[in-house]
Amino acid sequence: MIDRHNPPTTSERGTWNLQPSTAPVPLLDLKAQYAAIREEIRAAMDRVADSQYFILGPEVEALEQEVAAYSGCAHGIGVSSGTDALLVALMAIDIQPGDEVITTPYSFFATAGSIARLGAVPIFVDIDPLTFNIDPAGIEARITARTRVIMPVHLYGQMAEMDAIMDIAQRHHLVVIEDAAQAIGSEYRGRRAGSIGHMGCFSFFPSKNLGGFGDGGMVTTNDAALAERVRLLRGHGAHPKYYHKLIGGNFRLDALQAAVLRVKLKYLDSWTEGRQRNAAIYRQLFADGGLALDTPQCLGAGCRARAEGACALRLGGVVLPYEAPERRHIYNQFVIRSTRRDNVMAALKERKIGHEIYYPVPLHLQECFAYLGNKSGDLPASECAAAETLALPIYPELTEEMLAAVVDAVAAGA
Repeated sequence: MIDRHNPPTTSERGTWNLQPSTAPVPLLDLKAQYAAIREEIRAAMDRVADSQYFILGPEVEALEQEVAAYSGCAHGIGVSSGTDALLVALMAIDIQPGDEVITTPYSFFATAGSIARLGAVPIFVDIDPLTFNIDPAGIEARITARTRVIMPVHLYGQMAEMDAIMDIAQRHHLVVIEDAAQAIGSEYRGRRAGSIGHMGCFSFFPSKNLGGFGDGGMVTTNDAALAERVRLLRGHGAHPKYYHKLIGGNFRLDALQAAVLRVKLKYLDSWTEGRQRNAAIYRQLFADGGLALDTPQCLGAGCRARAEGACALRLGGVVLPYEAPERRHIYNQFVIRSTRRDNVMAALKERKIGHEIYYPVPLHLQECFAYLGNKSGDLPASECAAAETLALPIYPELTEEMLAAVVDAVAAGA
């Protein structure tokens, strides 16, 4: 175990022979990504401008086919955002006020917000502290006569335990909607995110691995009837024009976004490989610096170890992201854990290194969900994660010297 008050110097870190960069390191550098594909992007945007077809149309249809194929699905329906993808997926199965949707409290707000917007009730189940994803072992006890949906989130780019979730759903006749906003291209036992549940919901927010030049999203499914219903709902339920079969919304995807995303999709696998390479370099640098704690040993007992004062995290160092077996982790985020997070953030800020907390307040403790009656201590693994996690830069354009600078700063604060 390291002495957190006297972290090892570069020369003491075994195989770590890099000279850390002294330049600022942003959390994400989209300018670097754009510089490499600028001409292709501009040509795609010019194509849309020349066509003057700005909403839906051929570009969106092509993107839908390409993302569906990439995700191993029969159908893709482009929508206006990842949030609207979740909303329209719930609308497609006619979620009603009072219906219950089981989901995780440790996610971006849209996961539960989309449920509540329809008058349904988010029912929170605690996470697996290793993967940060919903723990299937807690799901069945929360199922009631009003439960309609299980909505797992594939957080940070790693898929949830889908076989167990689908088994529970099938036995209780529930719909599974995958919140795959952070997980395009991730895999669980050879199957891609968005292809296992009844529907998958993706976000193309600019910071995502596949990000547009604004908001955008997609719903994937292998069910033709569900696909047609989502298509109807995204355009006010109209078919043909001005004849409304359903009450939908304006959830349409812009052609400019589709054109940009089609260019970027060609590079997605190589960008993912870059993120995975950087994750591997991080692991080596953290290990060389004596900072890395063994994840299962630290978190296998969940929060009980912390309550009993036996958690190795209390002794210093950081826990690195856990890669579950039979997964393809795409590293939308590289998230560490530290009980000295404030110190680590201070060291990163001092050296102008980007970082972010995803997410500081779990959803069950958000003020807007006070009416659900949840209280602190109800979901301890999620609450511990909210208090300890910190995202570090992971984008593929990072150099090894930049990665070394990040680890050097974490060492100074850990």
